[in-house]
Amino acid sequence: MRGFRGMLVGLAAAVGVISGAQAQTQTVEIEYWQYVFDARIKAMDELIKRFQAANPNIKVKHTTFPYADYQTKIAAALPAGQGPDVVQLFYGWLDNFVAAKFIQPLPKDAFPPAMIEKDFYPIVSAMKRDGEYYGLPTAVRSLALFYNKKLFQEAGLDPAKPPQTTDELLEAAKKTVKRDGAGNLLSEGITLDFPGQDYHWWREVLLRQNGGAPYSDDNKKVTYDSEAGAKSLTWYADLQKVHKVGQAGFMDEGQAAFRAGRAAMTIDGSFRLGAFGNIKGFEWGVAELPAGPDGKRFNFASYWVNAITTKATGEKLEASKKFLAFVTTPEAMQVWLDAVGELPARKAAAETDKNLSHPIYGPFLKALNYSNATVFVDEAGQRQVALDLANRVLIQNQDAKAALAEAAKAEQAILDRFYAKK
Repeated sequence: MRGFRGMLVGLAAAVGVISGAQAQTQTVEIEYWQYVFDARIKAMDELIKRFQAANPNIKVKHTTFPYADYQTKIAAALPAGQGPDVVQLFYGWLDNFVAAKFIQPLPKDAFPPAMIEKDFYPIVSAMKRDGEYYGLPTAVRSLALFYNKKLFQEAGLDPAKPPQTTDELLEAAKKTVKRDGAGNLLSEGITLDFPGQDYHWWREVLLRQNGGAPYSDDNKKVTYDSEAGAKSLTWYADLQKVHKVGQAGFMDEGQAAFRAGRAAMTIDGSFRLGAFGNIKGFEWGVAELPAGPDGKRFNFASYWVNAITTKATGEKLEASKKFLAFVTTPEAMQVWLDAVGELPARKAAAETDKNLSHPIYGPFLKALNYSNATVFVDEAGQRQVALDLANRVLIQNQDAKAALAEAAKAEQAILDRFYAKK
């Protein structure tokens, strides 16, 4: 009996060892969602490959959706307990995602607020609510002036000396615009694309250069309905209406016209670097956004963050924490910079001598030090107000002051509804 009991004990111990080994090798699968953008998909696939090599017990399923369907898919999946464990979202969607209980606060054991505030650019503070951070970016964006070197040369402009002021920008646009004998636009001097990045350029750059501000310091009041607002909006609209150096809707999108070599200049974000860089024989340059009349520079910074959804619990939460920590390391940020062109969100990783002196990355990085990240309470709604504003001025020929008053009223209603709930 004693020998039999000993055999049972030994068997139990062996089973325990086997069970422990199985537990250690059991794979935990988490799902990551982002919208379709070729360079981003390529970058994330590479990061997932590296993460899984370092964490063989975690599998990451990468799922993407077209941008137009992205938020709808998230809203349908998460309440049903399906969908992503880690999700990418635009920083301006934060309040809506928190209110819908799509995402959870970042666990402080893995993401101490003091570490975030020490290592990341200050604009990341837009992800903080009531002392809790809800997401972290791999990369951040700013705007710059892209210009076509060939079209500059053809117009007698020096490609090594892009416009430094808004006055110089206008003169360069006048020299580079091309029209046929009937006056039809063949090639823009500068693109006009409010649905692209121009509404950010107007609100956070041109408006501020004229002494205005888009919102009050507490973000509760719309303040662009002002003399500075009218002056800056009129200057922008006159590019089309008076100087005729560009046309809203030309080739549908500003970036499309620039890619096709039919625009000498465009205002766009660092996320375009990967796409423009893949066009063979296309010679283009990047410069900081032109300064205003008094020499002051402003810029708009934005970013997409990765957040842990409320679906992630238990072992999936632990795996999600590891994955989020990995995709926000300096190593991951360099992969993202190389593949997408978006800038590292950690200041030390971004502002290396190599990056700052880079002819393409440098202008974007310098801009981060004088950028504003607009606080949105309803990004889609506020964006639509801006697009309606541009249409009234550029298409319906409404007076700038009247158009601004109408836009301010509509956006103020959005802010009032949000803060009333708070």
